[in-house]
Amino acid sequence: MTAKNQDKTAEKSTGKSKVQGEGDYESARRYDKDVRDFIKTGKVEQAAEEAKKAREGSERAELDRAEKAGKDKAKGFDPQVKRD
Repeated sequence: MTAKNQDKTAEKSTGKSKVQGEGDYESARRYDKDVRDFIKTGKVEQAAEEAKKAREGSERAELDRAEKAGKDKAKGFDPQVKRD
């Protein structure tokens, strides 16, 4: 019996798949079922709006920090810039 056949036999006897990672079929089934159940609750639009607001707030804060960092750096003297 090859190793592959042994894995299939063990899988049938235990009822558990040895496939893990992106090929974890049981986790994929659970996720799909959970998504379908969530959609049935009718709260998709509400959750999408909440996620959008949270993302906009965090993106705005990140952009503000980046802008401040850029302006702070720009205030210094740049020796590579030739001035008259």
